[in-house]
Amino acid sequence: MIDTGDLRKGVTIELEGKLYQITDYQHLKLGRGSAQVRLRLKEILGKGTIERTFQAGDRFQEARLERRSMQFLYEDNGLYYFMDQETYDQLVLSTEQVADAIPYLTENLGLYILVYQEKPVSIELPTAVELKVADAAPGFKGDTASAGGKPATMETGMTVQVPFFINPGDTIKVDTRNGQYLERV
Repeated sequence: MIDTGDLRKGVTIELEGKLYQITDYQHLKLGRGSAQVRLRLKEILGKGTIERTFQAGDRFQEARLERRSMQFLYEDNGLYYFMDQETYDQLVLSTEQVADAIPYLTENLGLYILVYQEKPVSIELPTAVELKVADAAPGFKGDTASAGGKPATMETGMTVQVPFFINPGDTIKVDTRNGQYLERV
């Protein structure tokens, strides 16, 4: 059991028989009453997001998730194949289970799969991934001095706003938390 003081963004809790990950946390102290905690919760096994307010001091059941080091192998007809780095066992996930991670998945990418009661529930990507630029407007002399950017399509089909000097064939680092360009590799 964890207290409201231990709740943070990213913590997974069990609430009313469902798994939720905290996406936003606010501590509210109103005039005379006791402090309250407002949480925005994303259902891990479902698609919904809810907002709830709890009294300070309420206790929650923390979900014990196991992190397994995996490697993405390939995609075939909407099924995504991963290999456990320690046991070399393969795990197959559907498009719905990996939906948020699809734009960042490249062959041999190392990541973590979160497992709850022997069922995979979520994918934890590294904070940055290297992607190859498949298509971008050409850069011209002098473009590097101006602030701004252009859209570029990555090898995975994702579109990222990049500086003008990035060309097709370049490899760049992309932040998986917000999908923004970080640097050229």
